[in-house]
Amino acid sequence: MIGPGVKIEGQIISDENLVIEGKVNGSITAKNHEVTVGKSGNLKANISANVVNIEGIVKGDISGTEKVVISKTGNVLGNIQSPRVTLEDGAKFKGSIEMDPDEKMQSELPVTSVSSSNVRSAETARADKKVSQA
Repeated sequence: MIGPGVKIEGQIISDENLVIEGKVNGSITAKNHEVTVGKSGNLKANISANVVNIEGIVKGDISGTEKVVISKTGNVLGNIQSPRVTLEDGAKFKGSIEMDPDEKMQSELPVTSVSSSNVRSAETARADKKVSQA
């Protein structure tokens, strides 16, 4: 645990679960473990862990190999990458979320092409509908 009176600048690498109530400026890595940013936690850091729980403030990118949870008291400014993301009611978030549980699966999906005749017929149908509504 990093207490509320502790300030850390630099890189944190943890081989166990980590609870942060203080201030961190840098990066946090706990590949097979859980990182929790408590209500008094204030981070300007990128976080990479198995599970990430945010109850405080995080300015940085978050990567969760299993899931990322932003609680109702959480405030995140950054991008999230995880197969499962939960934003509780009241959570503040600004950034992008990428949920790609299996990149290989995505690349194996068949690619369908849209012919220009299909596009033209769809546009014609929309134009006909507008004319009939007028």
